[in-house]
Amino acid sequence: MFDILTSLRASPGLRACAAAVFCCGIAAAATAPYKSVVAIRELGLSDGAFSALTLSAAIVNVLSSIYLGTLADRDTGYRRLLMWLACIGIAGYAAIFLMPHPAVFVLALLLPISVFNGLTPMLFAAGRVFSEGLAAPDRAAMSSVLRGMVSAAWILVPGILGFALAGRGSMLPAFLVAALAALAVLVVLRLTMPRGGSGDPAQRPPKVSLLAAFGLLLRPAVALRVLGTAAITSAIHVHAAVMPLIMTGRAGGTTGDVGITVGIVARMELVFLLGWARLTRYISTVTTLAIAMVLYTGYLGAIALATSPGTIIAGAFLGGTAASALITLPLGYLQELIADRPGLSASLISLSLFLAGAIAAALFGLGTSLGGYSTVAVMGIAAGLAGALGLVALERWRPIS
Repeated sequence: MFDILTSLRASPGLRACAAAVFCCGIAAAATAPYKSVVAIRELGLSDGAFSALTLSAAIVNVLSSIYLGTLADRDTGYRRLLMWLACIGIAGYAAIFLMPHPAVFVLALLLPISVFNGLTPMLFAAGRVFSEGLAAPDRAAMSSVLRGMVSAAWILVPGILGFALAGRGSMLPAFLVAALAALAVLVVLRLTMPRGGSGDPAQRPPKVSLLAAFGLLLRPAVALRVLGTAAITSAIHVHAAVMPLIMTGRAGGTTGDVGITVGIVARMELVFLLGWARLTRYISTVTTLAIAMVLYTGYLGAIALATSPGTIIAGAFLGGTAASALITLPLGYLQELIADRPGLSASLISLSLFLAGAIAAALFGLGTSLGGYSTVAVMGIAAGLAGALGLVALERWRPIS
């Protein structure tokens, strides 16, 4: 654990990536909880329009991430590209705050903000370049550390911002906070990130077109593994959808109980992320993911059967411990799928998250039509376990690294 932190402190490039990822996390944590409120209640978008906008923005994010990945692999340090992305984020968030109009909101969320959201995967790619001198398990652990910066932002920001804006007539200042966070990213990259990575520029892979990049991503060996990680991650999305509904419904809890549960999960994620990364030194990543998914099954099962808030809150300690692995370990795993192209492989993170959201949405729609929220939770368990077992099968059951 401590040798990973030592490597982080010793590398200016990795320190810059960690700080920039934390600032990107602040931008997301400041705005994600309030997008629907601003769009529907303050700017007058309909539920259907906001749903369509969210889906369209997710598609733009995936496509732009893949294109950005092809660009990033042409620049060893990624510094210039990352700075441009930070500028795009500043413009998008500031436009919503300064010009609160439905058309501005739609255009900003659909284009500049969706493109800016591709910055975090590119920072993971840059982190992979700056950690080239580390062993493979340590590179994966470094990806977990960088993901921990996002978790830290989510622990700190929503509560503080919610308290600061309580009683105000608008949540638009959240987008000002996001614009300032994007500005902080730009300052960090400009002042602290080295101009080049640790790799040899002569060893860069050949340039590929966007069409050729899609060809690399759609190879069965890659696509099936991305689908497996997406199925695992869909269990996290299912939890986010059904836990508040079951907590405040059949379990008889309050929104305060939801906040307590989310806080416990987030804190447990941050505490255990390096522990799971350490475990991958001894057993393979997919086996570790399978173990974590079995543990997460216990948490989702407790939610599905809960009749009191205490059951869910107690289960959150187990859920957060398992979620730490389910959220962080796929990052390093996906980045190894196209190891010679760090930028393009990092775009798999966005693709996996998009597919996970689509799977979870389908499970929610089907589960609620067949039974209810508990049925959705059980279906999330089935999807997650299927993804974990699929990855184990693809790796031909190689538990020892």
